[in-house]
Amino acid sequence: MSHTHGSASSANDPRQPSAAKPYSPAPVSPQDLPVDYSGFIAVILGVSGVMFRYKLCSWLAIIFCAQSLSNMRNLENDLKQISMAMMFAIMGLVTNYLGPARPATKK
Repeated sequence: MSHTHGSASSANDPRQPSAAKPYSPAPVSPQDLPVDYSGFIAVILGVSGVMFRYKLCSWLAIIFCAQSLSNMRNLENDLKQISMAMMFAIMGLVTNYLGPARPATKK
């Protein structure tokens, strides 16, 4: 059994190239976008890194900032949150590594 390619197969093709339309996503308002959890976690970790002087929190805040930056959807709002989290993370690292030593706790 041989199948011929040409006019016979194109005549039976149910697809219509003229009816094809390019995909365009539906517009979504900034209020309806899902919450950026990685940006929120970055802010929390950055603040706790500065307040409690935890190096790990500051480093994790930078990692979550990078993740939030790579998944950014709303440029204006997300960039404000990411920049604030990055500033807290950098402040935490600077105070931890370059700041005065912690006073020893008495037992």
